[in-house]
Amino acid sequence: MQYNQKIKKVNGLYLVLYIFVPMIPVAVTVLLSLLIPEQEGRFAGISALLGIAAFVWWMAGWKLVLNMKKKSMEKKLDTAGFVRNHTFNSDKSTIVIDAQHGDIALLFCFNPTAIQIASMQKITRAWVDDCAHGSGVMRGSSCVRFCFEIDGITVKVNTFTSNRRWRMDSNYILTGISKADMMVNEINRAKQAGQQAG
Repeated sequence: MQYNQKIKKVNGLYLVLYIFVPMIPVAVTVLLSLLIPEQEGRFAGISALLGIAAFVWWMAGWKLVLNMKKKSMEKKLDTAGFVRNHTFNSDKSTIVIDAQHGDIALLFCFNPTAIQIASMQKITRAWVDDCAHGSGVMRGSSCVRFCFEIDGITVKVNTFTSNRRWRMDSNYILTGISKADMMVNEINRAKQAGQQAG
């Protein structure tokens, strides 16, 4: 775990490995099909299957890794004495607030190898973004999130996402806004508690 180091949403090495490692078996089978012409058909079939597997990995592998890391994150935080007052699991990250000590723990989908803990005092502001666009009856959104700035970067955590746009009075949007409001309030409350404790 990392404490009060600069927050990184993306681990460059992990991202490179995530993208390129699945391509190695595909490249090897293609090379073998060229080197052993009599087995070309067989290797072409294997290469196609490996290509499909690589595509599935690129589309969903990060979710699998994130979900596995979320489970181990709780145990590691408990062992370190981090009090898990509020936890929010989104599609691309996990945010855990320790209101007692005024700390926040972060786990990102493209930096899942690091559980990052920081003082809430490093958060400069927090807000709700309903991602609304359009006007009048056409006003709507397909995403709601709470956001906060820490170490000069903006962390955006989805409380609702959809592949279609919903009216702003939709229960989906209103529930997303309610969750985002709650998390912004908790961040501000924990930050204030940390200031008083300090």
